[in-house]
Amino acid sequence: MSEKNQNLYAMPAVELKPNSLPASVLIPTYNGAKRIVYCLDALSEQVARHRSEGREIEVVVVDDGSKDDIAAVTARYPWVRLISQANAGPASARNRGAREARGRILLFTDDDCVPMPNWLDAMLACFNDPEIVGAKGIYRTHQRSLAARFVQIEYEDKYRLMENAPSIDFIDTYSAGFIRDRFEEMNGYDTSFPVACAEDIELSYRMSARGWKMKFAPEAIVYHTHPATFSSYLKKKYKFAYWRMLAVKKNPGKGVKDSHTPQVMKLQLLLGPALVVAIAADLMLRTGGLFTAVAAGAFLLSTVPFAVRALRKDPVVGLPSPLLLAARSCAQFLGVAAGMVNASRIVAREKKQLAAR
Repeated sequence: MSEKNQNLYAMPAVELKPNSLPASVLIPTYNGAKRIVYCLDALSEQVARHRSEGREIEVVVVDDGSKDDIAAVTARYPWVRLISQANAGPASARNRGAREARGRILLFTDDDCVPMPNWLDAMLACFNDPEIVGAKGIYRTHQRSLAARFVQIEYEDKYRLMENAPSIDFIDTYSAGFIRDRFEEMNGYDTSFPVACAEDIELSYRMSARGWKMKFAPEAIVYHTHPATFSSYLKKKYKFAYWRMLAVKKNPGKGVKDSHTPQVMKLQLLLGPALVVAIAADLMLRTGGLFTAVAAGAFLLSTVPFAVRALRKDPVVGLPSPLLLAARSCAQFLGVAAGMVNASRIVAREKKQLAAR
């Protein structure tokens, strides 16, 4: 790094208080030393440009009890502030970063994300509107595996729902921003989520319940590594459905509708397993495939809009998409069933703890 850039990245000598900077970029990490370098490299020129124009932007990495050489890696970037804590999960790490951040606006991304050159500009532009308290960007990927391409089309199908929404209620941490005072008012992310899954959604659900306005920012792009195989994809869908139940349990109204989830996906959640049951019933009752035909026809009909859009974008992905959607619905159904049990247990425990205070 040149001496000129080191000067651009140098932090002020005086101790700065919260809200004293325009923005803080917060990146939690756990054993992410190998992947975070791509994220920090992508941010370096953006941060330098803002500082050269007189806007002090800080980048804070929160090490959540890593066992790798994350400290040595971040030391290569003198403009990065490293905060370390014992392993407590991503929600806790993000909250810790927010408490120690100095920015009026808190921007979040993940250690496996690579922000595009205009990411900072696109995220900060959302907050030019004083009514906006939160903003969300989008994923893209360079991967060419069939599974990753399917995942990307799946994300884009959800982004389609958000494009014209006057306000959204679904902000993922991979490309997220919040007004600091509002984030603190909500006490940040819910630490009852021990893994990086749905804790970000739960926070935006709570913000939405207050009537706060949040914005979709499709220009705020980060590149990401999606699941490269269908087995890893289905495991991820199960995991997300599992923890999503806790977010819905704490915000029941969002189980009906949110700005990110296609309503047909909820129908498929039942139709996919119904197809499996129908096949079993036909085998046992020897009905000649009647139940299977009815269930398969209903499911295929539900997949037509997605399949048509997928075929237009990527025919190789579009052709098998009904089968992939069926597999997805089964994984999600299992995740929902197990997640409902887990959510009830966690909420009951929290109520018991609250009553004991």
